[in-house]
Amino acid sequence: MKFTQRLAYYLSGFAIGLVILMFFLNGKDASCDYGPNARTVKNISSKPIAYSDEVSDFITNYNLDSTTVKNLIKFGNVDFSKSNIELDSCKVYHIDNSYKDRAIELKVENCDSLSSILKINYLK
Repeated sequence: MKFTQRLAYYLSGFAIGLVILMFFLNGKDASCDYGPNARTVKNISSKPIAYSDEVSDFITNYNLDSTTVKNLIKFGNVDFSKSNIELDSCKVYHIDNSYKDRAIELKVENCDSLSSILKINYLK
């Protein structure tokens, strides 16, 4: 069997496999979050979120809603150098993002069953 025939068989089998895979995964919420930032943000976003009094005041003063805050977490960048991840019970993460062209930072406590936003503020 010549190389071109083997390549044609391989590519046709590969194409059929991709079609079958897309058929089975169509409509499913499959994701490939393997980076540390993506895993951390996904873990925080998957839990109920509680707000501290300071955060509640900030949200009220700047007319933010819960969806905006969740998106700030979901699409933010975790700064592990400013985070306290060596705690056993609840780790505290520092998340940077921007909202309406202003830099914003969040301090989020991630426990087993609850995520709490401890602090949120605009950077100068």
